[in-house]
Amino acid sequence: MRRIIPVVAIGLLASPMLHATPLNYTISTNKTVIKLSWRAFGDTSQASLDGVTGEVMLDSAKEIDNRIEVKIPVATLEASNSLLTYQLKSGLFFDATHYPWIVFTSSRVVAQGHGHFRVFGSLSVKDVQRPVILEATLEQYGSASPAGGTLFLHATTAISRSAFNMDRFTALVDDKVAINIDLQAQVRRAL
Repeated sequence: MRRIIPVVAIGLLASPMLHATPLNYTISTNKTVIKLSWRAFGDTSQASLDGVTGEVMLDSAKEIDNRIEVKIPVATLEASNSLLTYQLKSGLFFDATHYPWIVFTSSRVVAQGHGHFRVFGSLSVKDVQRPVILEATLEQYGSASPAGGTLFLHATTAISRSAFNMDRFTALVDDKVAINIDLQAQVRRAL
C-alpha cells in the first residue's frame, strides 16, 4: 500500500487535467504601467500611463481561448514635463476629453516556448482601431492553485502614431512610438 500512494500522487501531479484548468486573472491596477517613448527634436521623449484595468484568461489546454483585455484611461498619461503632458492629452494627440480610453483586445495569444508569447489583437485609440502584435514574456507564480497565483507579463510593440490620427508635428517628432508594458495580475477568486 505504501508503494501505491506515491505512484498515485505522482500520476495526479503529472496529469494534464490538473494543469489544464483555465485561469482567469484580474489586472492589478496599482502594479501595472505602460511606458511610451519616441524621438522628438533629436532626443528621446517619454510618457507613462497607469490606472490600467482588465482581464487575462489563459488556458494551456486550449490556446485558442487565451484572451487579454485592457482598458487604459488617457487621463493618467504623464510625460516628462507638464507642457508635454497637456499637449499629449489635448486635441493635438490623444484628445482625452472626447476619447477618454485606450483599449486593447487580443484575438490570439500564441506560445513561442520558454515563457515567450506573441499576442495578436487590436488597439483602439481615439476613434481608430488597428491591429497590433505584442512580443511578450510571461511568468506565473502559484498558478497551480486556484486560491492564489500572480501573473507577470512584460510586452513590447511599436505603433505608427499617424495611423491613429495623431499626425501633428511630423517634421519634428518621429511617427514611431515604442510601447513597453509591465502588467501584473492576480488569479480571480471564485465567489
